[in-house]
Amino acid sequence: MEYSPPPLFKQGPSALARLVFFVVLALALLISDARFQTLEIVRGVLGAGLYPLQRAALVPRDIFLGAADLAVTSATLRNENERLRTKDLQLSQQANTAASLAAENGHLRALLQLSQRLTTQSLPAEIQYDTRDPFTQKVVIGRGAQQGIQNGSPVVDEDGVIGQVTRVFPLQAEVTLLTDKDQAVPVEILRTGLRSVIYGTPKGDTLDLRFVPISADVQTGDELVTSGLDGVYPPGLPVAKVVRVDKQADTAFARVISLPVAAVRGARQVLVLHVQNDAPPRPAAEPDAATVAKDAKAKKGGKVADGKGAADKSAAKPADKNATDKAAAEKPAAKSTEKAPAKAAADKKSEKPAADKKSEKPAADRKADKPVAAKNAKPQAEPGAQP
Repeated sequence: MEYSPPPLFKQGPSALARLVFFVVLALALLISDARFQTLEIVRGVLGAGLYPLQRAALVPRDIFLGAADLAVTSATLRNENERLRTKDLQLSQQANTAASLAAENGHLRALLQLSQRLTTQSLPAEIQYDTRDPFTQKVVIGRGAQQGIQNGSPVVDEDGVIGQVTRVFPLQAEVTLLTDKDQAVPVEILRTGLRSVIYGTPKGDTLDLRFVPISADVQTGDELVTSGLDGVYPPGLPVAKVVRVDKQADTAFARVISLPVAAVRGARQVLVLHVQNDAPPRPAAEPDAATVAKDAKAKKGGKVADGKGAADKSAAKPADKNATDKAAAEKPAAKSTEKAPAKAAADKKSEKPAADKKSEKPAADRKADKPVAAKNAKPQAEPGAQP
């Protein structure tokens, strides 16, 4: 029976020979592939065949890395989202501030141009808050008497008239808006020059142009500007624009509804105008003929009364003198002295009517009546002298 070694232990070429062979084969393949790319097709076929095996071998690694990335990514995304939200809020605030500053800048530039165009002195002010009364159209500005604000000064913005200062405090001032029901502004129609007065309405949203004759030329769209006749508002400031004209046959005046040109409730920065009224004072009214005649008659009556009073005094003096002389002569008798004052007073009372009656006579007869009055006074005083 032959004995043969197992296949594992079968003897073949020596190890050195095999090493040399494979080294030479590898070098040949490397050189041929590098120079002539002979193994490109083989490499592609082997890569395509081994790709599923490679992906299957990489599945555990991908799962582990995916889980780690998911945890890290979620936390990173949350932080990033929070940071972006904060930045977005800051940018939105900056955008709003920029828009507000741009609007305020344009508003202030317009006010500056308006102050340059105006010939009167102006003082910039900022509206702080509205008043507490909901039934009035008033606001409070941050300038007062210490800054030169005067009561009655007009308040305007770049579009037109806003209102008028109606109350002044040391550091603040109260402005009655143009739409207040108690506010009145003298205006004129720019197209025709018709003058009238514009008032606010109870609702505070429109303006009422009053005292416009029904035959006046007023049309929708007419611009109303200040007339300057009151000495407070400078002439030519825009006030309102006519939006409706109602003419009824049973009334003498037309109803003209207008809207203010300026943003009365939307203004923030305003100009307070300081207007000096250089108009001469109003001349005194000349009295009519009836008043002159009445005054002349009253003066004439006063002179006549003064003459009568003087006549009464001159007529009463002789009678008083005679009564005094008689009373002095009656002193020796005690009884007659006691009765004399009472009778002398009675005599004076009786003399006064006589003197008054005589004083009513014409001035020509007064001189002739004086001796008669003196004679009549003597017998009235003598009976009182008897005991």
